[in-house]
Amino acid sequence: MSINVTMKLAPELDPGFLPAALWNREYRKLVAAAGDRAVRLAVCLERANGTVSRFDTAILPEEESNDALNLRYVERIVKFLLWARGGWKVTIGGSAKIAAGLARLYSADGERAFDHKVMGRTIYDRDFTVESCAYDAAPAGKEISVKLGGHFDGCRIGFDLGGSDRKCAAVKDGETVHSEEVVWDPYFQKDINYHRAGIIDSLKRAAAKLPRIDAIGGSAAGVYVDNQPRIASLFRGIPEAEFATRVRPIFLEIAKEFPGVPFIVLNDGEVTALAGAVSLGENGLLGLAMGTSEAVGYVRPDGSLTDHLNELAFAPVDYRTGADAPRDEWSGDLGVGASYLSQQAVGRIAGKAGFDFPAGTPLPEQLKLVQKAMAEHDPRAATVYRTIGSYLGYALAHYADFYELKHLLLLGRVSSGEGGSIILDTAREVLKQEFPELAIGFHIPDEQFKRHGQAVIAATLPELAK
Repeated sequence: MSINVTMKLAPELDPGFLPAALWNREYRKLVAAAGDRAVRLAVCLERANGTVSRFDTAILPEEESNDALNLRYVERIVKFLLWARGGWKVTIGGSAKIAAGLARLYSADGERAFDHKVMGRTIYDRDFTVESCAYDAAPAGKEISVKLGGHFDGCRIGFDLGGSDRKCAAVKDGETVHSEEVVWDPYFQKDINYHRAGIIDSLKRAAAKLPRIDAIGGSAAGVYVDNQPRIASLFRGIPEAEFATRVRPIFLEIAKEFPGVPFIVLNDGEVTALAGAVSLGENGLLGLAMGTSEAVGYVRPDGSLTDHLNELAFAPVDYRTGADAPRDEWSGDLGVGASYLSQQAVGRIAGKAGFDFPAGTPLPEQLKLVQKAMAEHDPRAATVYRTIGSYLGYALAHYADFYELKHLLLLGRVSSGEGGSIILDTAREVLKQEFPELAIGFHIPDEQFKRHGQAVIAATLPELAK
């Protein structure tokens, strides 16, 4: 048995794209047609402190002819949930066969060895495991949430660390008195002092614009636990053997440069979402920054954050398996979000639009050339942006299976200029034609906010010391 999918608005430069949302919709139609023979399934992910996320679904009857399709469906959901919510233990309630298949894939030497390692020892300091139980014995969901941000009193510094630049802002009683962007190249630097010196330099330049420092908040790509990076592309050049001793404590050490000052660092996606919630006065909001990679954060309808990872750069949105499917060079997986909703997408598809960049042109420079062409009304650039807009529309429909999604705030360099409007217009049309049941408000801030909003809102994260 196979799944057949037809797109109404296929990406112009990538017609082989196989949207997860459409594939899952067709699979679930087959499950519905199976009636009482369908098998109820619970996917439960345990994180720190006993918190559990639970996702209930159903699979086709467990017959040999359905086994490959069932495993494909559940494995892609598990991969999405791991990076959206996190977890060191996956419990499959309702199918020992599916659990056994996942245990093989997500093992130290399986296809998902990257996820096995990162979700285990790297993030949660536990051995990653997959277990099985009866559906009725599956763990119940147990979530936590926290309120952060929105503190504008006092003299504050906020920073945002990206792969091609670092931004820093000084804010006094809610007014931005300083904001700057400094180009840097942290990805493959082997000496952590490069990162430390750059961050401290930006903080001290901001501090010079304020009479005192009451609080510091930061935004950076990666997974952070108690201000410590657990996995972060910014530090990929640091030898793995030195990560625990040199990378994990970097922000704890930087905080010592400002004794007694509250200091908080969050994943950049979370800060994106907070920025949107504060600026728009809306919750149930997904913030998505298309930058060097894809950064995502989510503010729940009640205005709180969770302990979920929301690292959707590693979450699949394209289910094709052929040679034309882009492979993430870090995780080794196919079809993950970073390949479609970031500068990486521009670099991957611009050549198909007719752009011919000199060999070795960095991705940020490729994006600048496409943006320049867009400003000159070059139709090749518009095709690039429409393609990314199609990716975004189908990705949002998939995200809506896992998030209570009322609003989208789009940020990041890829969304700058007229191209950002084309991306959103195309995404809206995808939802209108393919998923009319989804009512998502689209928001794109002004250019200053897009480039520096995360740094400014990061400054509001900590409460002032009592």
